[in-house]
Amino acid sequence: MTTNNTPTQPDDLLAADFYQYEGLLPDDEREILLNARTFLAKEIKPLVNEYWGKAEFPFEYIEKFRSTGLAALAYEGYGEHKPAVSHLLGGMLATELGRVDASTATFFGVHNGLGFYSIYYGGSQEQRDRFLPAMATMEKIGAFALTEPAGGSDVSGGMRTTAQREGNTWVINGAKKWIGNATFADYVVIFARDVDDNKVKAFVVEKGTRGFKPEKIEGKIALRIVQNAEITLTDVRVPEANRLQNINGFRDVAEVLRQTRSGVAWQALGVMIGAYELALDYAKERVAFGRPIAKFQMVQDLLVKSLGNITACWGMLIQLARLQDQGIFRDEHSALAKEFVAARMRETVAYCREIFGGNGILLEHDVARFFADAEALYSYEGTHQMQTLIVGKSITGHSAFVG
Repeated sequence: MTTNNTPTQPDDLLAADFYQYEGLLPDDEREILLNARTFLAKEIKPLVNEYWGKAEFPFEYIEKFRSTGLAALAYEGYGEHKPAVSHLLGGMLATELGRVDASTATFFGVHNGLGFYSIYYGGSQEQRDRFLPAMATMEKIGAFALTEPAGGSDVSGGMRTTAQREGNTWVINGAKKWIGNATFADYVVIFARDVDDNKVKAFVVEKGTRGFKPEKIEGKIALRIVQNAEITLTDVRVPEANRLQNINGFRDVAEVLRQTRSGVAWQALGVMIGAYELALDYAKERVAFGRPIAKFQMVQDLLVKSLGNITACWGMLIQLARLQDQGIFRDEHSALAKEFVAARMRETVAYCREIFGGNGILLEHDVARFFADAEALYSYEGTHQMQTLIVGKSITGHSAFVG
């Protein structure tokens, strides 16, 4: 890949890009990134606090995103950009979304990552051609339903949702929880245990299917724009044509998570960057004891520790993207990235919120939203502990999983 050797204009630089990592993108991909940055600043950011406060989803998002062509850029043959963009650009776009709003990044990641990739990887060519074009243009929105009310990280060995084949139809019964986009998604990929062979299968359940009942989860303190649902599945009948043909066990589900988990790490980097930018600007403007608090040594210490976390995590993710582009990255590579970056994110948003003092708990200053949302990113798509065990097994050769 040819890198961008054109001197970067000062106005294009993010305050957090201390080592000018964005300069690694070729010119055409950097243009896509800058266009996305402009779009998010003008069209998305002004809506965020209002809808986050109301815990509602702004459906105008969908039409706005449609106009950008950002969906499916990483998928050969489906996105507007031909050929598919690099994993580095895909990661930096996820960061750009997280930098503005973690809820928006999650909505887009569920649709464009978990939902889209499940069909792209798990579906036959006929299924890809049937479902993905409308998802690529965001005329149809996708969701991914794996977690259950009584099963999170352990769902691989104890999935309670079942699928029973009856001729050319499957009958699904059970429940799913924490399913983003599910209250309004057109296609929800449901994972269920085949009662005949005890293997996990995947099914595209279309909006309005009888017996499929999503109910919004209320009372969240994080990712409040995201419409997470608890889904009840009562004798939901799905044709064999909607069973994803290449998902025939949890190993195939793990492949989906391997690919998408790295995207969560990039989102977490974006959350760090967003919080850092807010704290840096606030420190320069806030006056205490007759001078900007940016002149205080302890404030500078918090800012430098935040910048150090961002810079280290960014470098790790760039190398992960290279491994992905080369097709040699493994589960433990994604797991270490998610484990490390999410932990540094949690630390960094706390530093940044601290700089705001009492103002740091007010939504109007934005940093409170980043602080709250970080807790959700820290836990979803595999907890810190589960990622640790995946990496631990890789480096020692011994599994420490219980059960």
